[in-house]
Formats: sequence, structure tokens, C-alpha cells
Amino acid sequence: MKIVSIYISFLQMNRAFQIMGILIKHSFGELFAHTRFGKRRRKVHKIVHTTPERIRMTIEDLGPTFVKFGQILADRPDMVSEKFRIELKKLQSRAVPFDSEYAIALIEKELNAPLEQVFSEFDRLPLAAASIGQVYQGRLLSGDEVVVKIQRPFVENKIKLDIYLLKYLSKRFAKQYPELAAMNITGLIDEFSATILKELDYTIEASNINRFRIMFKDNPSVHIPVVHTQHCTKKLLVMEKIHGIPPDDLGALQAAGLDLSQIARNGADALLTMILKHGFFHADPHPGNIFVMEGNVIGFIDFGMVGALTPRDLDFLADFAIGFVSRNSDTISHALVTLCGKKFFEHREELKFEIHQMMMQYTGIPIETINFAGAIQNCVDIIVKYKLQIPSGIFMLIKALATLEKFATSLDPSLALAPVIVPYAKEVVKGKYSPRRIASEIYDTLNNYVSFIRDFPNDVSEILYKLKEGKIKHDVILDDNTLFIKTIRMVSRRIAYVIMLIGLFIGSIVLIVFDRDNGYGHFILIATSILILLQMLKWLFSIR
Repeated sequence: MKIVSIYISFLQMNRAFQIMGILIKHSFGELFAHTRFGKRRRKVHKIVHTTPERIRMTIEDLGPTFVKFGQILADRPDMVSEKFRIELKKLQSRAVPFDSEYAIALIEKELNAPLEQVFSEFDRLPLAAASIGQVYQGRLLSGDEVVVKIQRPFVENKIKLDIYLLKYLSKRFAKQYPELAAMNITGLIDEFSATILKELDYTIEASNINRFRIMFKDNPSVHIPVVHTQHCTKKLLVMEKIHGIPPDDLGALQAAGLDLSQIARNGADALLTMILKHGFFHADPHPGNIFVMEGNVIGFIDFGMVGALTPRDLDFLADFAIGFVSRNSDTISHALVTLCGKKFFEHREELKFEIHQMMMQYTGIPIETINFAGAIQNCVDIIVKYKLQIPSGIFMLIKALATLEKFATSLDPSLALAPVIVPYAKEVVKGKYSPRRIASEIYDTLNNYVSFIRDFPNDVSEILYKLKEGKIKHDVILDDNTLFIKTIRMVSRRIAYVIMLIGLFIGSIVLIVFDRDNGYGHFILIATSILILLQMLKWLFSIR
């Protein structure tokens, strides 16, 4: 066990030095850019790297873990300013394919069989390469055409090392800058680590795909690939290959005789069904993860990143959509405050006013032309100003809605997301106020009151008995970061400094009394006298 611990510590230190080297390289580049020579070089060579650009370049050099974390930060206005978010959105996971022979050896290891025993055909050239896995295509002995995703070697260990270092740095950062506690950086990294570790387990992705297949089993306009679970492992995923056209290739779609307007409608309906009917959605529906099949059918792939919404999140989206369409700022502000879990919010009126001012920007503009996801983002930006905590799932939801809106309007500019979402929102609201749900809530409330009334006499008797016996105790826990502890430490240092200064002053006088020519005593006397004088002046000027 000790050898394993030493080896893990060595890997952590090695990775830490790699990260330090990358940070130092880019830090010197940033410092040089602001010197006289750097500014002159920029004028001559016209090479300009802004600070946000250098941060993006640094993150790309740090590797896939940091790239994915940067991509998440790009969708968090409560964490990162707008100019940095714009740059972080450019982050790309530039993955170089690793050796195919090695990849095939890993596939055979996961299958526990040679390729010939599972596949009748197998293309040894990779179809795609990503930061976590590499994709191949082939045909099973059953005749089914499939894609095969194999995890990169040692990628799990690398990501776990990076997560360990991120958590360590975030905790140190939170201790050093307690005023940034509202940003909850440690909580964000915990959420990120949980997300990326799930992506490392392909059995979870296979489970997600099967869940979506059940959701859309009766919907002919959506196709979810079949997963061949008998061949899947934690590091290997084998699923049906989808043949279709990317939704951003308008020329190919028109050449195939497909209906662009119907494609846009089917895509919007599919994602809104995921979000508002099931509360479980594809969190990365960009054109690379969507294919348009025959009959305007929408096919989805890559289910590693999914979002799950709580009932409160669903209620927020429904209330926001209805308030947005009716241009009711009261409904929108109430939905936002409820989303943040605030029953009593002292700045409610100011928030309502800002939401009203935002909605006034859309006066006279048809609802069909307004960017719905952009409106939600504007409201989130307002909420962030009040330092309210927004559930992380909402940021993932905004990203999915923004991608959907861009995808739909590129196919059919006349299609607006807001009117399409309202019927789904009304169903959520109906469910919220359905007799069954109201009855359930009333029952829970009454049950809580009955429990309170039943337990109250016993609780009071216990408190009075302990008070009578003198057994009531109150524990005061002081964290190292509390203001009280910091104040005590500061006062202790000042007292120690004063005691040491006075001791040196008195000691120097004693030395001079016994030996008038003692140069050391005279030096200490002069030095301490100056320090005491300076300290007295500091105290005098600090008195208000």
C-alpha cells in the first residue's frame, strides 16, 4: 500500500510540475507582452494576444480536463466575466489519434475476444478522435452496422490527477480569498468532477441511450441508436451507426428533398419533450451530435453529457416561458427568485424593476423574433448581480436551448422557440396545479403539523429538564477562516511585536548603564526608539 501511495504521489507531483511549466511559459509571455519590447514587437509583427486569448491558449496546453472545465466556465456568467466567456467558448479539444493497432488491442481486451469473433467487417482507420475516446466503424456478425468507441489508454488516471489538483487549488484559493465564497468554486469543481468521471464510464452513456430510446419509442420523428450492451464495458461502447446529414449542411438537406421547416420543428419538439416532459435532456445538441435521416427524422448521438432537471427547475422554465410570452415581468421575477430558493428576498422590488426594464426592450417587437434563450441569459445576468445561487443544471439548460434555437432558426427563420415552448409549459403548469399534486402537498403539510404537535410537548419537557439539570450546552465552532480567528491572530502578532520592541528598548538601556561605550547597546536603543516613534505616529494617525 505504501508503494502505491508513493507512486500516486510521484504522479501527482510530476503532473503538478507539468502544469507549473505551462503556466510559467504563458505567464512570461503575458509579462513580456506588456513590456516596452513586447509592445514594439506587436507594432512590428502585428501579433496581438489579449489576456483572455492567452488564458484560452494556456487551458488548451493543459489538456482535456482543463479544456472541458473551461468549456463549462464559458457558460457560467456567475463565475466568469463576458470577455473571458467569449474567448473560452473558442476552446477546442484538439485530440490527435493514437495508434490504431494499440486501439484494436484495447478493443479486443475489452471484448475478451479477437475482432473476427465479433465483427464481420472492421475499419482499422479511426472514424474520429476525441479527448477521451477514439471511434471506429464496423459490422457485427449479425449484420448490424455499428460504431465502436474505445477509451484512450491511461486517460482516466490523467483526468483523476487533474481533478485532484483542481480541487486542491480551489480549496487553497477559497481559503486565501474568502470574499469569493459566493462564487462557490469548490462546488463547481465537485460538480465538474462528477460529470467528467461519468463520461469516463461508457456503461453510463449506454444507460443514457437506452433511457432516451424508451422516452421516444412511440415518436417516429426521433431516432435514438440501438446499444449492443452485450459488447459494452466501462471503456468500450458499441452502438448502431446512424446514417444522415448534419443539420448545418443546408445544401445537402435540400438536395435530398428534405423539408427544412419540418426538420426544425421535429428537432425543437424532440428537445422540448426531453426538457419539459421528462426533465432529462441531451446537454450538447450541437450539429456534430445530430443527424437528419430519411423522412425528416432527427437522429441523436453522443449521450455522454446529459442534463437532469428537478421539479423546481421545470416549474421555473414553465413559468418563465408563460411570463415571457405574456410579457409579464412579475411572473418572470417570481420564477427567478423561486428558482434560487429564496422565500424572502429583500431586493425583490429592485429585481422586478430590472426585469421590467429588460422586457421593455422588447416593446413592439413580435414575440416570434425574440431570442428566447438570450432572454433567459439576460435574466440570469441580472440575478448574478444580486449574488443569488442558481442551480448548475440551469446553465446547462440555457446552453441546450441556445443551441436548439440556433439550429432551428438556421433551418427555418420563421420558427420561434417561445411560441413552440408554451404548450409544453402549460402542461407543466397544469401538472403543478393538478388536484393530485395539490392533495399530495396538503397531505404532506398536514402530516408535518401533526408530527410537530405530537412531538412538541416531549421536546419542551426534555429542554426544561436539561435546563434544570444544568446540562444545556452550546458548541461554538470557529473555522480557521473566520473573522474572529483572523482578528485574534492579528492582535496576537501585534502584542508579540510590542513586547519584543519594549524588551529590546529596555535591554539596550541596561547595556548602556553597565557599559557607556557599548556600541551594540546604542545601536539597539536608536533603532528601537525610531520603531517606537513610528508606531506611535501610526496609532495617532489611525485614530478616527
